[in-house]
Amino acid sequence: MRYIGRKLGFYLVAAWIAITLNFFLPRLIPGDPVAVIISKQQQTGTVPLGEADQLRRLLGLGSGSLAGQYGQYLNSLAHLRFGLSITVFPTPVIDLVRQAVFWTLILVGIATLLSFALGIALGTVTGWKRGSRLDAIVPATTLLTAVPYFWLALLLVYLFANTWQIFPAQGGFDPALDVGWNGAFISSAIQHSLLPAITLIVASVGGWLLGMRNMMVATLAEDYVVAAEAKGLTPLRVMAKYAARNAVLPSVSGFAVSIGFVVTGQIVMEQVFNYPGVGNLLFAAVQNQDYPLMQGIFLAISFAVLGANLLVDLLYGFIDPRTKEA
Repeated sequence: MRYIGRKLGFYLVAAWIAITLNFFLPRLIPGDPVAVIISKQQQTGTVPLGEADQLRRLLGLGSGSLAGQYGQYLNSLAHLRFGLSITVFPTPVIDLVRQAVFWTLILVGIATLLSFALGIALGTVTGWKRGSRLDAIVPATTLLTAVPYFWLALLLVYLFANTWQIFPAQGGFDPALDVGWNGAFISSAIQHSLLPAITLIVASVGGWLLGMRNMMVATLAEDYVVAAEAKGLTPLRVMAKYAARNAVLPSVSGFAVSIGFVVTGQIVMEQVFNYPGVGNLLFAAVQNQDYPLMQGIFLAISFAVLGANLLVDLLYGFIDPRTKEA
């Protein structure tokens, strides 16, 4: 319990810092979203008196002194009010972020889990059978990891969407279908997500494989692994319980960061496939100087990263009880 309490205290402070930075950073960026909307309104007619103040309240930007705005901002967060989006005015920011996070979690979350599981499994086997023919897959997967996401995405679109027409080239689903939990829509969403998911898995599995393989090679030289082999334990048990369990610890830490950043999506990848995820939404928010939407996205990203790291820290303590003593 003491270990859990320390971790919770640390992450609560980190969350408060993230919330505070999320409040101040947009106010340090040059430009005023209200001025942008007012200038657009002036092009079509006169602007009513007091329109600027009303827009600030609608957008969740607050009014008065900076301290007063900070208090209003904290009160809005407590009630999950993030203001209205400029990009899709007057849609609430929380609705846009919720929709985009759902699409990103389905695509990037599953792809990240699959690439991690596949990379760890292949790394465990190649490290255990080091020097065998299995080592030949390490350079190939490492090369794919070095290839930029967008280049690999464009290549796969050209081959599988344009040339062979196996998968759709863009979008998250067929726009002719009604959005809902029905067979036609779910089938279309899966079909549209396969090519982006393959891109993410192919581009990231090599990093997990290489890291796990190198840690396995180092772990196999440890005394406790040698002692387990000397006891006559089966190779599978030595590999899984003694070697892999300890070799995977650095990868678990890296996975915490990766799973936290799942919420960000892959901005360039989502642009290539025009996928309706957080990355695409963030790009649109920056283009339109949509500060309320940017704040909502950054806050979702911050809490996703902190939450993922907290869970993995607690899991780390279960995998390696020695960390609880630190």
